[in-house]
Amino acid sequence: MTGTTADTQWKFSSTYVVLPTENVDTDQIIPARFLTTTSRAGLGPNAFNDWRYLADGSPNPDFVLNKPESKGAEVLVAGHNFGCGSSREHAVWALADYGFRAVLAPSFADIFANNCVKNGVLTVALTEEEAAEIARKAELSGYQLTIDLESCTVEDQDGFQAKFKIDEFTRHCLLEGLDDIGLTLQHESAISRFESKHPTPSAWKT
Repeated sequence: MTGTTADTQWKFSSTYVVLPTENVDTDQIIPARFLTTTSRAGLGPNAFNDWRYLADGSPNPDFVLNKPESKGAEVLVAGHNFGCGSSREHAVWALADYGFRAVLAPSFADIFANNCVKNGVLTVALTEEEAAEIARKAELSGYQLTIDLESCTVEDQDGFQAKFKIDEFTRHCLLEGLDDIGLTLQHESAISRFESKHPTPSAWKT
């Protein structure tokens, strides 16, 4: 996000990708050699690069993102402590650029979860039992999850429903499409009033 993306719809249905590995760190999400960019765009093809591609650069057919049924998925279901390790925001940029709008897991690294909010990606903490049920159904043809941030629910077409907790400030920012810049610009008129009254510094006198 840069300012606002208020057109984002926060009730959506999607297929999903299951990556049950625990303690997936940010270097696995986006290896350090890709951190030279300062743009949020373009990192999607390198998400999980060292798992996703073989040594010769060809796609690893055994990795979940390379399976045909994963194409177009907007939800990632992960294991415990997802996003641990370094605080690199590029990890979230890579996931968002790939197309993930939400990550579901039993637990997340705090800095990673905070970076997700700043980039319009929802993190949903589920119980182990809920995550396991969703993972079990992943291979069912046409199976989708519906995520609703208004009601804070995850549900499917078979009657499964899980409520998740999210603090109201984070929920507000996601629903309104606000990042740190957008939050600041909400006070633009007050900032302008302050600047108009603030004296212009005089040049240094010698």
